[in-house]
Amino acid sequence: MKVGFIGTGSMGGLLIDTFLRSGALDPCDVLASNRSPGRLLELKKLHPGITLCSGNIEAATESDIVFLCVKPLQFKRLTDEIAPYLRSEQIVVSITSPVQLYHLEAVLPSKIAKIIPSITHSVRGGSSLCIFGSRLNKKDRLMLLRLFSCIGVPEEIPESHTRIASDFSSCGPAFLSYFLERWIEAAVEATGIDEALVTRLAGEMLLGTGKLLTEGSFTPQGLQERVAVRGGITAQALNHLQTSLEGVFERLITTTHDKYDEDVEKLDELFGLGSIAQSRLDR
Repeated sequence: MKVGFIGTGSMGGLLIDTFLRSGALDPCDVLASNRSPGRLLELKKLHPGITLCSGNIEAATESDIVFLCVKPLQFKRLTDEIAPYLRSEQIVVSITSPVQLYHLEAVLPSKIAKIIPSITHSVRGGSSLCIFGSRLNKKDRLMLLRLFSCIGVPEEIPESHTRIASDFSSCGPAFLSYFLERWIEAAVEATGIDEALVTRLAGEMLLGTGKLLTEGSFTPQGLQERVAVRGGITAQALNHLQTSLEGVFERLITTTHDKYDEDVEKLDELFGLGSIAQSRLDR
């Protein structure tokens, strides 16, 4: 099975590297194209057996599965370029959340999926969000789920939940890292604790907390109740957080959804599918 990657930037490159390091794919099975030749040569140095394509058309033509790893507003130009060369039996996978299945199914003859990865796959962790188009059969879906199970935990979701699920699986590492960064900075300034030490403590705490939630039968509320003894230090600090963070998460969700809706609207215009999008909203 040949797997092509069009776009080898941050996430495209991460997927290639992680699939190869996990053993999910062999270098001889991977084809890559990118508008920057320098980026392709860097990949070739890391993974000598992969095939560097002369362009997007070669990557699309020679692959059984084609991953589209470009920015949202570059999709229309890319699909215009490769559509005449794709076949109905091929699987095209978008890793970009605002690009809707109906955008790609309207202009490409292939089977379509949308799978949103996470930076956590680089350590073979985290969840990938799987949204499958109508042309995929059961065998196709199982193949994609098996592939992504090598680098994390694939979760099949409805497309309508793409944005909110991505807030946790894809954006979440940045949100939590920001929280930890501010907490660590405050700790160092207030107490003089070694920054490297407290950063390690924070990382191990986060890793352990994740395991408690995924393997230890804890809910977030249950974990708080277990740790925060009534009248104790943790309980008092939690009360402070509850007051200080009032409305923060609601505004966070509003911000990500507003940006997502804006991008979808721009893509509807680029693909000339505004009427289709409106009909879906009216259902």
